[in-house]
Amino acid sequence: MPSESQIPIASQAASKRFATRLALFYAALFGMMGTHLPFFTVWLKAVGIDAFWIGIITAVPPVTRFTVLPLVTGFAERRQMLRGAIIVTGFATALGFLVMGTRQLPLLVLLVYAVTCCLWTPMVPLTDAYALRGVRLYGLNYGPLRLWGSAAFVAGALVCGLLVDVIAAKNLIWVIASVAALSALVGLGLQPLGQPKAAQPAVHGARALLRDRGFLAIIITSALIQSSHSAYYIFASIAWQQAGFGGLTIAGLWALGVLAEIALFALSPRFTLPPALLVVISALCAVARWVITAQDPPIAVLAVVQLLHGLTFGLTQVGIMGLMVRHVPGHVMARGQGYLAACSGIVAGLTSILSGLVYAQFGQGVYYMMAAMAASGALVMWLARRLLAGHPHSAASGG
Repeated sequence: MPSESQIPIASQAASKRFATRLALFYAALFGMMGTHLPFFTVWLKAVGIDAFWIGIITAVPPVTRFTVLPLVTGFAERRQMLRGAIIVTGFATALGFLVMGTRQLPLLVLLVYAVTCCLWTPMVPLTDAYALRGVRLYGLNYGPLRLWGSAAFVAGALVCGLLVDVIAAKNLIWVIASVAALSALVGLGLQPLGQPKAAQPAVHGARALLRDRGFLAIIITSALIQSSHSAYYIFASIAWQQAGFGGLTIAGLWALGVLAEIALFALSPRFTLPPALLVVISALCAVARWVITAQDPPIAVLAVVQLLHGLTFGLTQVGIMGLMVRHVPGHVMARGQGYLAACSGIVAGLTSILSGLVYAQFGQGVYYMMAAMAASGALVMWLARRLLAGHPHSAASGG
């Protein structure tokens, strides 16, 4: 099968070098998220910010995904500087969290966080676009590369969980900022890649993606399923802390889910079902997960439910990336990833705000809303499965 890239298939050593450096960067990037996602809201609460403001502040990353993020990914792709954009956004993110640590008033935290997220949220779609180009170029599998990010997420969560019990919660922001700085430094080692050929730009251009019903089904489904995790991401640690769980127990619960995710990524090259069907299965698992979580189960049941994260997040990610590789031309992959993140941002931003309001009134009942979102995602992908199966792009067109 001919390569989409202008450079030839590289040697095995070059392939291994690319995979190693990308795996290290995924580890650093998601290691930072492992400190941020479970404990950023704990820091917000520790500096005196109430649940309403927490809901508003945590809605900022999704909002930037559908406003600023597509502009950043589009600019980076047009300038042929994916790697450079990853490096710049990495250092800007670290600086932003350092500044945030000096702020405690809700409005000021919101403003600094908003500026930081404008450059932080594009990092994952930029990295995924960079990774998928390398996957095509070197004949690699996405899952085994991505699993190192999940492994580092576990490590970051566990380390931060240990620190919660020995340092004041108001100092957690410095842990987050330090790991962000490490991620920026590791990004300097990413390997430059050649640019893919723009095959049939009039038919497969970036704007044409938004008129493609198959692509729209992909991004809408992804947004619904992944955004159904919003209440979990925002309020799980707070609820567990209020239930009397210690920092290490909280980190352990997060780690269980991500360990299941790692196992799924490692096994993903063996999956033979169509990506669309994998996504439907993941959505149905999410429905079950959130309905059970809404019952406020005991810790033994909660630990088992956390293992479903491998399916609700990991299988969704594998399925969606498989659909993106097959359906999106390589020369617009970064913008395709940008649109994917933007759609997720719109849905997750609204969901975060609603979650704050619903959680304040009904507590764990917010998970019923999450279950309904996941069910909607399953329906969209089920209806679109034949459309997606019938229109794969060839390697020459970049898909």
